[in-house]
Amino acid sequence: MTPRVRLAVQFQPQHAEYSEIRRAVVEAEEIGVDISYNWDHFFPLSGEADGLHFECWTMLGSWAEITERMEIGALVTCNTYRNPELVADMARTVDHASNGRLILGIGAGWFQRDHDEYGYEFGTPGSRLALLADALPRIESRLTRLHPPPTRKIPILIGGGGEKKTLRMTARHADIWHGFGRPDVIQHKNNVLDRWCAEIGRDPSSIERSAGADPRKIERADDYVAAGVGQITLGMSGPRYDLGPVREWVAWRDTR
Repeated sequence: MTPRVRLAVQFQPQHAEYSEIRRAVVEAEEIGVDISYNWDHFFPLSGEADGLHFECWTMLGSWAEITERMEIGALVTCNTYRNPELVADMARTVDHASNGRLILGIGAGWFQRDHDEYGYEFGTPGSRLALLADALPRIESRLTRLHPPPTRKIPILIGGGGEKKTLRMTARHADIWHGFGRPDVIQHKNNVLDRWCAEIGRDPSSIERSAGADPRKIERADDYVAAGVGQITLGMSGPRYDLGPVREWVAWRDTR
């Protein structure tokens, strides 16, 4: 039997009133989406630079209460914005608020304006990756020491395609890897991740592979699956989230 593909939507929290974000997330659950993500930025990444925008983890606490079935998470938490032990406690709390539906997505960070305006050191790509490598075991350790503990082993998603560092960290720490690009690019990155898993003796099939896809290009759906993707994430921006294309993807998923 062909494995069931999971379908996710990233509701990019830019240019929309929060009431519209809330409406869209509830609708996504109603139509059968498996996972809803937001992102961890302080300003829009496209369109009007100073447009409407909302904070990531406060929003996840809201989503935990307004949904019942689908998983929720950040795609992805920026590691440089928060102490790793605090991230673990935040994740544990949203895990409980959602009855065990949180995915802890995390990455090294890259958007300089967020850092500059909120007073975080931007550093270099190398220094941010080094901080992520330090944070991941600290998060894992703190999750085992919290009282009460999480309701489940919270899945860790690592985003990014760097082949020498990010994918090596993914092999060691992640339950889900998320990448961007055409299906052939994802296939190549999957092969690199498989090699890192082999180097540390980990079963590569224990890491779910996720990829971002254009909601308007459903004709690529089967190509992503052929590239080894088990979770397809559709990105959507405000001011209005039109879930019409998502319904088509849900119907495609249900035929598999």
